Amino acid sequence: MDFDLSDEQRMLQETVAGFIENECPLPRLRELFDDEVGFDPVFWKGLAELGVAGIHLPGEYGGSEMEILDLAVVAETLGAHAAPAPLLSHALASLAILEAGNDEQKRRLLPGLASGETLATVALAEEGRGWQPEQWSIAPGGTISGTKEMVEFGEHADLFVIGLEGGRFAVAPRNAEGIEVQRIEAADRTRRVTRVGFADTPVEVLEAGNDAVAARVRDVGLVLLAADAFGGATKLVEISVEYAKNREQFGVTIGHFQALKHQLANMAVEIEPSRALYWYAAHAIDHIPDQASRTAAIAKSHITERFQQVARDATEAFGGIGYTWEGDTQILFKRAMFDRVFLGTPWVHQERAAEMAGW
Repeated sequence: MDFDLSDEQRMLQETVAGFIENECPLPRLRELFDDEVGFDPVFWKGLAELGVAGIHLPGEYGGSEMEILDLAVVAETLGAHAAPAPLLSHALASLAILEAGNDEQKRRLLPGLASGETLATVALAEEGRGWQPEQWSIAPGGTISGTKEMVEFGEHADLFVIGLEGGRFAVAPRNAEGIEVQRIEAADRTRRVTRVGFADTPVEVLEAGNDAVAARVRDVGLVLLAADAFGGATKLVEISVEYAKNREQFGVTIGHFQALKHQLANMAVEIEPSRALYWYAAHAIDHIPDQASRTAAIAKSHITERFQQVARDATEAFGGIGYTWEGDTQILFKRAMFDRVFLGTPWVHQERAAEMAGW
């Protein structure tokens, strides 16, 4: 039995990687990282034209009818390049509408999301409560009031998909009455976040939403974060090895030093075996639903922690330049911080995985 990616999936990764390298190379990434806004709509439009925005959506809505694993391998590629793109939140928003919307809502909303013409984001976390569906406290209704934290690309979204009490979802356009978006200065400047307030804001509740739908949306998000983390960590290993081959100290390249050799080897051992973990978690969501929640929780908790550790080790391998704004490792280090906390910390999901296993 072949457990590797298909030729089509590898071609998908290569196509997305080639586009990013052409349209958002490191100098352009640094511009966006330093920029006040940090979002390039032309770059996102180009990714959407490749089919990335609707890769997991049915063809009847303009999607590519592919699986969550295909979406995850794209997320890995974006993570490896620290791409400043709203794939995570946009994909979760469209998935929520696909799973929880009625036929009319799906026909009206999904084509624009699949094409990328409409940019959507999810508003899930609440201050003092958390990310999980059972922690959402805003009551469903024709209007809602409350605040959502850590809303990715909230300043640029055309549509908000809001998590409500009981695992329900509602949608509201950006220009709806009572919406206030406040920028949050977070560490990861490749994915800007906001606080979004709703004050008697009129919303449209997605009719088929329930706990199972909310859990599926959450689980897909966990897998995409794990995939992004794997891509970022793998990239850090690659650039650290390359740096060790070229940086000279005391007349030799630093890769000759045994301590650094061991550190680089440990970094590779930390992350490479987890590749199959996120693949399996993504596969389980579409094909082994009774294992989906637990494997997604394990993948997210393990790989995002490994990403954080590899980022620390890479910073040490680069020495003084690794700690500076001018160094490139700091971009991926800060991306690791985002992946670790978004949708819940590793500890949260380790506890969930243990409970689901009956420990």
